[in-house]
Amino acid sequence: MNKYIYIICVFAYLKGYAQSDKEIVFSEKEKTVFQTSSAWKPEIDIRSDVAIIYGAQDHPNLSFVERVKSWREKGYNTHFMTGIAWGEYADYFTGEWDGKTHWDAGQVDINGDTIWHNKGTVPYIVPVESYVSYFKEKIIKKVIDAGISSIYLEEPEFWARSGYSETFKKEWKKFYGFQWRPQHKTPENAFLSNKLKYQLYYNAIDEVSTFAKEYGLSKGINIKIYIPTHSLINYSSWEIVSPEASLASLNNVDGYIAQVWTGTSREPTYFNGKKKERVFENAFLEYGSMESMTSSTGRKMFFLTDPIEDWPRDWADYKLNYQATFTAQLFYPEIANYEVMPWPSRIYTKKYKLANDKEEALIPAYYATQMQVMINALNEMPISNNKLNGSDGIGVLMSNSLMFQRFPFFDKNKHPQFSNFYGQTMPLLKRGVPIELVHMENLSFPKTLEGIKVLVMTYSNMKPKNKEEHRYLANWVKNGGVLIYSSMDDDPFQSVTQWWNEEGMAYKTPFEHLLKELNITYDKNQQKYPVGKGVVHVFRENPKDFVVKKENDEAFIELVKSAYELDAKAGKLEFKNYFHLTRGNFEIAAVLDESINEDPLTLKGMFIDLFDPQIPVIKKKVVKPGEQTLLLNIERIKNKNIPRVLASASRISNEYIEDNTYSFESKAPLFTTNVMRILLPKKAKTIQVTNRIEDKKIAYKYHWDEVSKTAFVTFENNPKGIVVKLDW
Repeated sequence: MNKYIYIICVFAYLKGYAQSDKEIVFSEKEKTVFQTSSAWKPEIDIRSDVAIIYGAQDHPNLSFVERVKSWREKGYNTHFMTGIAWGEYADYFTGEWDGKTHWDAGQVDINGDTIWHNKGTVPYIVPVESYVSYFKEKIIKKVIDAGISSIYLEEPEFWARSGYSETFKKEWKKFYGFQWRPQHKTPENAFLSNKLKYQLYYNAIDEVSTFAKEYGLSKGINIKIYIPTHSLINYSSWEIVSPEASLASLNNVDGYIAQVWTGTSREPTYFNGKKKERVFENAFLEYGSMESMTSSTGRKMFFLTDPIEDWPRDWADYKLNYQATFTAQLFYPEIANYEVMPWPSRIYTKKYKLANDKEEALIPAYYATQMQVMINALNEMPISNNKLNGSDGIGVLMSNSLMFQRFPFFDKNKHPQFSNFYGQTMPLLKRGVPIELVHMENLSFPKTLEGIKVLVMTYSNMKPKNKEEHRYLANWVKNGGVLIYSSMDDDPFQSVTQWWNEEGMAYKTPFEHLLKELNITYDKNQQKYPVGKGVVHVFRENPKDFVVKKENDEAFIELVKSAYELDAKAGKLEFKNYFHLTRGNFEIAAVLDESINEDPLTLKGMFIDLFDPQIPVIKKKVVKPGEQTLLLNIERIKNKNIPRVLASASRISNEYIEDNTYSFESKAPLFTTNVMRILLPKKAKTIQVTNRIEDKKIAYKYHWDEVSKTAFVTFENNPKGIVVKLDW
């Protein structure tokens, strides 16, 4: 066998390709996925590894099984997703399922109004026993019977403003043992109400996932359960309650999809006294929150991005913010599984405004091409041991109870835009410090605080779930950790009836109990306390004041700097205005605005610019404040004599090399334009581009770049396959 044939065969195997008579069939590789409620259509055939079929309902002219089959016939692995808090459950409410109506299971607000999802078709649900039984019987069994082995239970959401239905009141009595209390009356009632909402969906997911695993085994299928969920940051900001990190303790939950996109990340935040959208920074924190949910538990995590968003904007807005969120996800080098988009039909077949114009149009050709280059880069994005540049080891503590305190009657004006969280994170992030987020729920896992040198925390916006969490923190400090506690402990939730002030406990605040675990005798005139091999700093200011007030974060930053350099002896705390990471052959960079300076970042080498739909070869990339970039570094390719497609707005398969010939097959959605940059040993003498099915030549354009030894080829895409053959 020719050595190049052997190499390309191994390469194809590692990429997960196999071939059938009719289509390219992907192997069990599940690196990239997308979700769709549609049957297969040529204009949405984006060629990720997995098509997640949304909803188990039978459409008027197409059953669920037929929808699944339509994607399988095109070579896709097929999974299943549905909303567990809302969705396709009309027959549950109307009585068609068990002869009883269940409208009383809807979430209800203080005015007695049902909280509806998706323009009033079905309500958000209180997951009572009858609903869970319905879900198992009508949804789970049906999809497993159809051969589905991976199930995604999307968005277990309970609105903080809800909690007034008779059904919820009954659940309250069952859980707490005393009569329901209206949550708008006291902070304690609100805390208890939100805690119950969290617990109800925790229990529902536990029961449904356990049933799915057991039923799957009875059919000889190993079922995997994933939870697509917004980040804890977003749910807390939007006043929604969900189990979040606690689900990692469930044996039957295999992982998550981190639902982060422009719609969540553009939520305005405060920094330096100014409230505005900070999409890149917010996305970076949201992905970090999700990554930390699984980094210590070994569960699988998919990162989601969306080339558009739920609300109508213009295409230029979508493109700008897509680049920001897309870059943010790549800064987590241990995550390499992606939901490349939700709802491709919405992206490819729905019209939105053009920039600065009232006219609506389908996705512009340049944006479709760029987007496809980006999502196909994700198919090759490797896990990397490289770290994001900057001073590592600074963590910020989070807890699910962040959601319990986000109730508008008591917290909104005193804690605007979730600012007690952003006060701990944004001042450091804006100075180029790659902070890590740490979930209190995961403190029992040894890896959770591994590598953390300085941990910042507050109880201004959250409360500990149990005393064991304090024990883990105290042990970490005694073994050399440096803890910064920043809070006035004056929020209205400090005195709620919880473990620190009941059952023999008599602490006025949870922080008092933490001090006891640390063996600290607190003195209001003392800030620094040695504890074992570690140090505790008590900084009496609420973190929100670091960002809501202009130029008010310097004291906090100086404290973190001192703790890092002097107490933790972690080296010099580096401040800069950019982030940069190398992953395999990819270079990812972002330059921050509102930072220590306005200098651009200049990268030099030989790159392919993957944010440019013409994928040009460039020797220098200048990234300005507020911009991001994704580059393929040609100089990092080890053997440049082996031909390969370096970048493409299509999925590449069936690669074949023999002597001086390189051929491959290209597939992508219909009505989109392909661009590709192909590495060759020398300039091609001939090139053929043909339709695979009909074996007809198609029009193309070709350009050779002698410096980079790459050929640029462009033609119109076809999901049936286009074969490209180059001879040199």
